[in-house]
Amino acid sequence: MKVGWVALSGENTMLQTFHVAAIALYFVTFGAGAQSRGDYPRRPVRFIVAQTAGGNADFVGRIIAESLGKRLGQQFVVDNRPGASGIIATEITAKAPPDGYTLLLVTTSFGVNPGLYKKLPYDPLHDLAPITHIAYAPQILVVNPSLRVQSVKDLIAVARAKPGELNYGVSSIAGATQLAAELFNLMAQVKMAQIPYKGAPAMLVDLMGGRIDLSFATMPSVMAHVRSGKLRGIAVTSAKRSALVPELPTIAESGLPGYEMVAWQGLLAPKATPVPLIQLLNREMVAIVNQPDVRKQLSAEGGEPIGNTPDEFARWMKIEIAKWTKVVREANIRAE
Repeated sequence: MKVGWVALSGENTMLQTFHVAAIALYFVTFGAGAQSRGDYPRRPVRFIVAQTAGGNADFVGRIIAESLGKRLGQQFVVDNRPGASGIIATEITAKAPPDGYTLLLVTTSFGVNPGLYKKLPYDPLHDLAPITHIAYAPQILVVNPSLRVQSVKDLIAVARAKPGELNYGVSSIAGATQLAAELFNLMAQVKMAQIPYKGAPAMLVDLMGGRIDLSFATMPSVMAHVRSGKLRGIAVTSAKRSALVPELPTIAESGLPGYEMVAWQGLLAPKATPVPLIQLLNREMVAIVNQPDVRKQLSAEGGEPIGNTPDEFARWMKIEIAKWTKVVREANIRAE
């Protein structure tokens, strides 16, 4: 009996040991995920947008915040933090706790600021964690119909023949319209004069009135005028043709290989945000930008959805920063 008892106790001990080990393995494997992912979000998430309410970035931000809220069962509260070309909003995010409860919608200015400002209160490539590239929006190179150019090659020829005589309107300093034009000047090795405006409406009035020759404008602002014949669309600024106006060639394919300038939006979190949270948010974002209703809303604003991986978005930001730092310095663009 004694021997049997010892054997039975040994079996129980082994069984108990197995159960303890199994429970420990469960918590090691799933416990961290449940703590950092399974119960996220437990409270409202701050969704910072570096623009005033009513702008394009705010429009995109609210679509994304609402969609994330529906999918994850918690509020994603839009917090508009305009000012200093997005630097204020980016600094707030970079210094926030890396717990998934502060997210930042960034735009083209994120890639321009390192060249535009001598010192930033954050490192754009090391103090923030990329989640996904949400969308991009090409611009259209448009001219007044009285200007006798039908293509990019025509425009380059006229600009080279008459240096400084052609002029282009920009709706804001260091904004997308100026960046597109300055990149064109540098790559085509031409010199066109810049005419600054306080906003797109006044610029378009002068462009249609023939007081300026051309501009690089957003699709929503000019497509009706192009279709009515008040302006002539020459090409789009993206690397590939836009699904919104497939009949227009790209600048790259029609006379200036390698040219690309698009306005864009992406989603970031503070550095050291747990990888499971980044992966979760990336999966949700990819699903969101592929929803038909979201794609339709983005297209209405001239946007083309992307939804890529964090690594792909990180590479995009690195390329953008290098490109625009070079353009800003060579074109001597100064912050307002």
